[in-house]
Amino acid sequence: MIGRVSHVLSRATVGPLLARAGVFAVALAALVVAFPAELRGGYFVAALVIQAAVAAILPRSPWVTVAILVAVGGWVTSTIWYDDPVELWRLIALASFLYLTHSLAALTALLPYDAHIPAEVTVRWLSRALAVVLGSAVLTVLLLSAANRGGDRDLLAAALAGLAVALGATALLAWLLRRR
Repeated sequence: MIGRVSHVLSRATVGPLLARAGVFAVALAALVVAFPAELRGGYFVAALVIQAAVAAILPRSPWVTVAILVAVGGWVTSTIWYDDPVELWRLIALASFLYLTHSLAALTALLPYDAHIPAEVTVRWLSRALAVVLGSAVLTVLLLSAANRGGDRDLLAAALAGLAVALGATALLAWLLRRR
């Protein structure tokens, strides 16, 4: 085991290591944003750091999914058990960090430790990921501001519109997959 680790570290290049560091950073950020302030101290933070580190070290494993589910569970615990208010900035930050964790872990899973990554690839991936994050944040703010104008009926309409968009995106992806 130690021989394998030393072999990997001797051959590793900067690009894949930075990608893994990015997985660690965004996974840890998602975990910290998700959990209530009362739990962000002491040994619990160490457990969150270990969870993010395992997801970064093993991006091909189910540990990335576990990190995402722990963050979602932390959000649910924070809002239900600890009665933290649902704040827009926290919701957008959590969704952004979760998306970036998933997307960067998928990219990292494809990279061998000794790969040389051209700068164009990194810039292209980063610009696409940030465009998705920015677009979804702007759309969220616009839909929430429109939903708050008319009370409960508008919230129902916004929820149904969101469901319709999700179903439409699923149908589009299924159609694109069948075309291949």
